Amino acid sequence: MQLRQQGPLLLALLALLVGMAVPGFVAAVDGSPAKALALPALLLLIMLLLYSRLALLTGILLLRAFCDVFFDATRISLGGTQIGLGFLVNVFVILIALLLVIEQPKVLPRKMFLLWLPFLLCGLAGVAMAPVMADALRAYLAQLSYCAVFVCAFYLVRTPEDFKRCVRIVLLSSILPVLYGLADIAIQGGVHGPNGARLQSTFAHPNIYAFYLTLVIAFGFYVLKSATYTLTQAQRGALGAYLLLLFAMLALTQTRSAWIACGAMFLGYGLLFERRYLLYILVVPLLALLIPEVRERVLDLGAGNEVKLYAKLNSFAWRLYIWESGLNWMRPAHYLLGYGLDSFAFHSPTFFPLAGKTHFGAHSMYVQWLFELGALGLLACLWVYARVLWTFKQLAASNRLGAFILTVTVLQYLIVSASDNMAAYLAFNWYFWFVLGAGCAVLAHTRRAGEGA
Repeated sequence: MQLRQQGPLLLALLALLVGMAVPGFVAAVDGSPAKALALPALLLLIMLLLYSRLALLTGILLLRAFCDVFFDATRISLGGTQIGLGFLVNVFVILIALLLVIEQPKVLPRKMFLLWLPFLLCGLAGVAMAPVMADALRAYLAQLSYCAVFVCAFYLVRTPEDFKRCVRIVLLSSILPVLYGLADIAIQGGVHGPNGARLQSTFAHPNIYAFYLTLVIAFGFYVLKSATYTLTQAQRGALGAYLLLLFAMLALTQTRSAWIACGAMFLGYGLLFERRYLLYILVVPLLALLIPEVRERVLDLGAGNEVKLYAKLNSFAWRLYIWESGLNWMRPAHYLLGYGLDSFAFHSPTFFPLAGKTHFGAHSMYVQWLFELGALGLLACLWVYARVLWTFKQLAASNRLGAFILTVTVLQYLIVSASDNMAAYLAFNWYFWFVLGAGCAVLAHTRRAGEGA
């Protein structure tokens, strides 16, 4: 029996389960309107899943960048574990990928899934060794959802036109966060938040918003410059103005690593495509230094570089200190397989003198995976990126600019991963792996069509 033919049976089973769960749900909601909306939203997700997997995925991607504020408000405590609508959406994305592969296994090239397999297996081993199983499972499901989004892209992209549609989805997803950020600035009379005068819009932290903006800017620039898009003069002007607005918001996040990553993209574009952009790379940073907040963030790196009692470290020196502390604390017996998923934050109060009672993350993807999954896990992670980069090198023969933007997107990610907890930034990672999957998919389907001919 086909999965779609089982719809009525699944709905009947769902109705029974919902009826049994309602009393406990009402008690957990505790009068919160946001939490009360979680159950209707869950029912809507299930109905859309039965109606159209790809339509549901498209809707999730269009709205996910706007949802962190709402998802945080829907968390309820079940058995001592905080679960919200965001967790359920993650599960649905994994389920969508699983159902698509079961229904049409030949669409996904075998080697595209196999590139993830070593890392996912290392992650499972990390769950088994983790000091806190619930936290490790949550972290593993996040990594699994990145693989799921990557896989789903192969079912959305069959032609170069489909790839263009995926790029539009990413661009459109940025509109609501931009409007929210502008409204927040207008209402508060400036940028204010839990992290100081740093813009974070609908995201949980300014850094996540900054990396998301870097991704959107890259593909907005691709639309502006690619010959595959036919834009009117008015459309080009509107897109150019929108990109300038995104640049301004990126500056307001005060995320230096994102500034470097964005600048690296335009430097590469200037070297390979239009040399006049090299002049922009020289002028724009000088103009940016005229903004007091930007100047202070840059000058902050010049002070607080020494570890002394009661001294205030700048953010880079603080990172160096926690990396050194964590790696020196590791025992040789754990070099190969690590201490388990989410173990760095768990052990950080033990090995980091400045931690106090705070469980700090590694602030480096490389240090995190080396500590938590060992050398095998780090190599398995790097293999995924290396294999994807090799695919984009092959894409350059048919779409040089597209291959460049995709390659730079991966390199940007690898750059900022050296100094940030990139693996934990779920919303951003979904868009990142979605466009990478779309790029790999268009090459795979083009090759398949050529072999069929």
